[in-house]
Amino acid sequence: MELAWVLGTPLFGAIVLAVFGARRSAAELNVVISLATLIAAAALVLRIIGQGSMTVAHEQFFVDPFNVFLIALTALIGFTTAVFSRPYMRIEQDHGRLNAHRLRLYHSMYQLFMAAMLVALSTNNMGLLWVAMEAATLSTVLLVSLYRTRASIEAAWKYFILCGVGIALALFGTILLYFAAERLLGGEGMRALLWTHLNAVKGQLDPTVIGLAFVFLLVGYGTKVGLAPLHNWLPDAHAEGPTPVSAVLSGLLLNVAMYAVVRCKILAVGAMHSALPGRMLMAFGLFSTVLAAFLLWRQRDIKRLFGYSSIEHMGIITFAFGMGGPLANFAALLHMTVHSLTKSAIFFAAGHASQIAGTQRIDGIRGLLTVSPTVGWGLMLGSLAILGTPPFGVFTSEYMVLITAMRDHPWATPLLLVALAVAFAAIFFKVQPMVFGETDAQRLPHPPALVPVFVHLSIVLMLGLYIPPALAQWYRLAASLIG
Repeated sequence: MELAWVLGTPLFGAIVLAVFGARRSAAELNVVISLATLIAAAALVLRIIGQGSMTVAHEQFFVDPFNVFLIALTALIGFTTAVFSRPYMRIEQDHGRLNAHRLRLYHSMYQLFMAAMLVALSTNNMGLLWVAMEAATLSTVLLVSLYRTRASIEAAWKYFILCGVGIALALFGTILLYFAAERLLGGEGMRALLWTHLNAVKGQLDPTVIGLAFVFLLVGYGTKVGLAPLHNWLPDAHAEGPTPVSAVLSGLLLNVAMYAVVRCKILAVGAMHSALPGRMLMAFGLFSTVLAAFLLWRQRDIKRLFGYSSIEHMGIITFAFGMGGPLANFAALLHMTVHSLTKSAIFFAAGHASQIAGTQRIDGIRGLLTVSPTVGWGLMLGSLAILGTPPFGVFTSEYMVLITAMRDHPWATPLLLVALAVAFAAIFFKVQPMVFGETDAQRLPHPPALVPVFVHLSIVLMLGLYIPPALAQWYRLAASLIG
């Protein structure tokens, strides 16, 4: 019942907002629907904590401690982003960048995107997982092109083509997965694609076919994670779409695609009895981290800057999942949490900073502390948090990844340290004058919604100082399920 509310609420909201999304009250309705989804997700969490994993709808949906924490995180960031978008999108409308009809498209596609993400996280069917990821791609293409400028349409097409190719590769990998499962579970028809059934017999699956399937699934879903060299769509989509879309792309979509990769890795490792799938993740992750860190220096757009930062951090998460083991998996799950919260907070602050300055160019944004201290402090603290400055939670998770690498893969540690140092210098060098420089910019016509910024950063700070025992146990259980 709880899962039905989690999935049904945003889907119903998308339909309602497709009809009423052009009204002035649509922003408030978007917030209410997102809050209802969050409440339903909280009820689902309590259900899983109290009664354990569950399957529903003839096993088509499956919820365990691994995906339920991502469902809760998705619902939380979906709600706070809806709160932020209420004044942000009205300012965009006042500036003439949006009209009522485009706002209707934004509100309805936002809820459809949320529904697709939640279906992808909760489905037990690898085929339905692919369908949900494709639905998320189509809905966000419309959101990225919302401004209808030349640059936004180009970014949306690049996003659609690159992710379309990636999702096609993932489809071929899913077909290969079914081909391997059909020999063992052929009598079950399409139920042979149920992840719980595949996981139960993974040791008997053909390792050659599963290995080939994993390559296609990793490259396909890895495109949506933003792993290099498949990352080119991500900075453009972040830069040209509305800021709330940038926040959910970094905070939600990348996590869901990473979740799909990890589910596939579990099957591949079990079938192949080999460390090769983990090594592939480590290679993609390390390459993404190092490349993105150096590309940060070349960025002149504030949203592209933090888009490349997302590639760097998803590389760290991928590397950690590739190492495997209880500590590395724990660190990866923690890093998924703190990165999502921190990066969405940064985009909230960066969005309002761009509105104050009238530009997204880094050299055109100056003196935020003077014109809007809350925006300035939000951007500064968010940047320090994402750079792994203690005592924020990003430092804790990165430290755990580093000590695991030093113990198990010492050759990778210098590369990680160099990448982290380069990224720290690049972002701090660019953010400092934006916050502390001189400016003659004007204040915003509507008060910025910065409560979500400081709520997110407070949670990240808490996770750096103290992880509640219940949450730590949750991470440990999810890490053990990953293997």
